[in-house]
Amino acid sequence: MASKPPVTPPVKPIRLPVTDDGGSVVLERRTQKVKPPQMYEVVMLNDDYTPMEFVVGVIQEFFGKDLEAATRIMLMIHMDGKGVCGVYSKDVAATKVDQVLDAAAKAGHPLQCVSQPLD
Repeated sequence: MASKPPVTPPVKPIRLPVTDDGGSVVLERRTQKVKPPQMYEVVMLNDDYTPMEFVVGVIQEFFGKDLEAATRIMLMIHMDGKGVCGVYSKDVAATKVDQVLDAAAKAGHPLQCVSQPLD
């Protein structure tokens, strides 16, 4: 599932040229420290007009949730005013938000969806 933290790729050493007293060049190894990318959660916001069935269908279609998980998220959105549908990298989260907003607009619903950095 996309909610698992990303696997850190192997670290490749960087070689920097260093000169010694004899004028020859010696390569020195330094390991690179790479941080995992910032993750973003995709959050759907509650409104009083979008049908619950539509929200469940959108969660199933765009976030790959089964009926039970989608219903649980929809109820969280309904009761708490918002619900997290998934955690992704920045580009993937932005794409998911665009897909949800496009589907809602085509169906004539005011459903809102945003992405926010995961703390």
